[in-house]
Amino acid sequence: MIIQGQCGSFRAELLNGYHAFSSAYRAADTFKMALYASTASLDPAATTLYTSVGEITGAGYSAGGIVLTPTAPANSGVTAYESFADAVWLGASFTANGALIYNSTQGNRAVFILAFGGNKTPVNNTFTVQFPVNGATTSVLRFY
Repeated sequence: MIIQGQCGSFRAELLNGYHAFSSAYRAADTFKMALYASTASLDPAATTLYTSVGEITGAGYSAGGIVLTPTAPANSGVTAYESFADAVWLGASFTANGALIYNSTQGNRAVFILAFGGNKTPVNNTFTVQFPVNGATTSVLRFY
């Protein structure tokens, strides 16, 4: 089962300085997205690291997923937020049910789990995970 949400371990790691989405204070970390089959077990309360268990295979996909491009972290009032540019796999022939965003620079630490709400397959050999616009009420990562 894939349960969507921000990983609990990620929130604690932020306070310990593990994750840098920009190079404002130190070198930015590399964040990746791996895709998973419906048989994967990903839960925000229990998933702390990238795992290959349940990860998909297929044309156009490499184990570990792809590198994401973070937007500039920002805040509005008491809400801080972050998102990513859309993730795109070309030449894709696979089925995915969810994804894990993780920080590959800092020991593959889990950040966020996405549940797609069912199996998704590429259209015209292109598979895209579209992220919301970076904003206080729309970003994939928000902190209050």
